[in-house]
Amino acid sequence: MSRLLQRIFGRLPIGWLQLTHKRGRFAAALAGVAFANVLVFVQLGIMNSMAEATLRPYGFFDADVMISAADANALAEGGNVARQWMLQALADPDVNDGMGLFVGNVPWDRGGTDITLTTFGVDPGRPDFVTHGLTDGLMYLQVQDTVILDRLARGLPHEEAAAIRPQTPLAFETENRTLTAMTTFAGGGAFGGDGYMLVSDQTFLSLFPSRSSAAPDHILLRLRSGADVAATIERLQGLISDHSLRIRSFVDAAVEDLRYQQTQRPTGVIFGFGVLIGVLVGLVIVYQVLSADVADHLREYATFKAMGYRPRFFLGIVIEEALVLGLLGFLPGLIVGTAILTVMGKVTTLPLAMTPGMAVTVLLGTLVFSVISGGIATRRLAAADPADLF
Repeated sequence: MSRLLQRIFGRLPIGWLQLTHKRGRFAAALAGVAFANVLVFVQLGIMNSMAEATLRPYGFFDADVMISAADANALAEGGNVARQWMLQALADPDVNDGMGLFVGNVPWDRGGTDITLTTFGVDPGRPDFVTHGLTDGLMYLQVQDTVILDRLARGLPHEEAAAIRPQTPLAFETENRTLTAMTTFAGGGAFGGDGYMLVSDQTFLSLFPSRSSAAPDHILLRLRSGADVAATIERLQGLISDHSLRIRSFVDAAVEDLRYQQTQRPTGVIFGFGVLIGVLVGLVIVYQVLSADVADHLREYATFKAMGYRPRFFLGIVIEEALVLGLLGFLPGLIVGTAILTVMGKVTTLPLAMTPGMAVTVLLGTLVFSVISGGIATRRLAAADPADLF
């Protein structure tokens, strides 16, 4: 390692030798940096999984425009929309078709534990509004009380989900009704529920008798091929009588939902603060180590300073120590962080995983806050007079 650092820095690796002089403190410093990295990795992983889980249900549907109530900040939140606005929207020449989308949470008592399925009610006669992976199952929804079940739902054993097919359907009780899962699709756990379920709009209304077919949660619109989405939305805002409605492209609705989850919902804010706390912990740990090292070697630094070495030389030594701490502390943090995220992902069925982008981001962040800590630690040395250091 000494030879490698000597080749990189073009001089004797004084910083490395000083760090390894007291191996116990060096190991403790690396453990501290690794801990800060693990904390950041876990918080970033949760934030990324929240983003993926938020956007996942939008991938179940294929639409160009979505009409929602004024308070509909998320797909599963907000008031209802009158179906009559869909009829008004269909008057636009660029609007090809429309469908009401119903959304609600359905509890499923599985004996030992209850799970919650975010349930979407769709019109099985409009396959163009669901993605290709779900269109084959829509034909089964034409029968009352049949469902397409999320095989990755949290709390649903893999063997039980794998056995679901038209020949061996799964019947279960919920909301005082017997539902039959004829086929499955890949969804996964989310923060607002344990999985997903698709039913026909008529089955949805039987599960939620207080709801009305005239008031879906959202209205999805498909435009003719080549239509200008932005121009169509502008026309619809003037065409539809209720000007309080949120008329957005389907893509914009997903982006706004994600922004809402990350910046306004408590969970998103908490995870953001968790990342910040991890960075601050790493900054303090590296600063304490480097500051203590500078204090231990004040006499040696004073000798160099009396010999005419400039502050840049001392800064280079401390920055070298900071980079060594950052790099060597990052590697165990990466290994432990990856293991924790993998275990959490299997337990929660959330999309928790280490990504190359996360690894590179944390590595760069670790090096940056290590260099900052090193710069702060050398302030005392730069301002000191050699005569005062003896």
